[in-house]
Amino acid sequence: MSVLLLDDDDVRSLLDAPTAVRAVRNALTAAHEGALHAPPRVHADLGDGRLVFTAGHLRAEKLFGFRAYDTLVGAEQLVALWDGDGGRLRAVVHGDELGARRTGAIGAVAVDTAARPGPIRLGMVGAGRHAWTQLWAICAVRQVVEATVASRRPERAQAFAQRAAEELGVRVRAVPRAEEAVRDHDVVVLATNSTTPVLDVEWIAPGTHVTTLGPKTVSRHEVPAALAERADVILTDSVAQAAAYGEPHVLPVERMIGLGAALAGAAAGRSSPDEITVFCSVGLAGTEVAVAAALWEVLRPARRGPG
Repeated sequence: MSVLLLDDDDVRSLLDAPTAVRAVRNALTAAHEGALHAPPRVHADLGDGRLVFTAGHLRAEKLFGFRAYDTLVGAEQLVALWDGDGGRLRAVVHGDELGARRTGAIGAVAVDTAARPGPIRLGMVGAGRHAWTQLWAICAVRQVVEATVASRRPERAQAFAQRAAEELGVRVRAVPRAEEAVRDHDVVVLATNSTTPVLDVEWIAPGTHVTTLGPKTVSRHEVPAALAERADVILTDSVAQAAAYGEPHVLPVERMIGLGAALAGAAAGRSSPDEITVFCSVGLAGTEVAVAAALWEVLRPARRGPG
């Protein structure tokens, strides 16, 4: 079988949210059980920037691969997937869409694990690519009965709401202030580039689940440090990666619970309806490989040749 070469348009048209969510859910559980080997990121210094690699080995599926991205010029990302049996290169995915949808799927698994059961009222701060893929994936695990979105650029929030109605059939209301997207919601997703907090902890009601995707170190953070004091449970997709950051997290790593452990029942994601839960997304290495493998499996029956 020839190597599968995919770009952003292919990922958008061929990868559905249930497939992505299933792939990362399995990968998170595998990581907890030791069936996914996913070391922390590797950084190659290029002088004016870095080339960053995340790698993963899915032992049960006999697949391995890596993702590469840069901090130099913002080049498109690359994900490569190999067969662990014969060493054949199976797929190459270039562009940013697979990584963003992988992140969305991880966020959806966190919501399904830690938010209160049942339909949700969803509030979002940020209206970019990652906010979109969070909504895209969350809709695969929960019914969104009400959604609001706030952005520093109101026109982006309006465009986001229109797209949600057209592509997902979800009614999203654009609001002018972040507070309106945080108060009285079951789930709050923060997907910004802000280096200062975009919310006040007093806006977060008991029982809320908060996902933070943006900057989260002590010097640059979209959530306030005081969020840790309000949170009953703090989850992350990789405690090892959170601890390996060059600068400490604004949220205490020593309190973080692995999402895979919560999925496996080895740790509690939520113990009562009034608990505040927080998911600190760091991007478990190997999950991009898992999503690429799932996409390869979807397309495999349609391709000619053995293997």
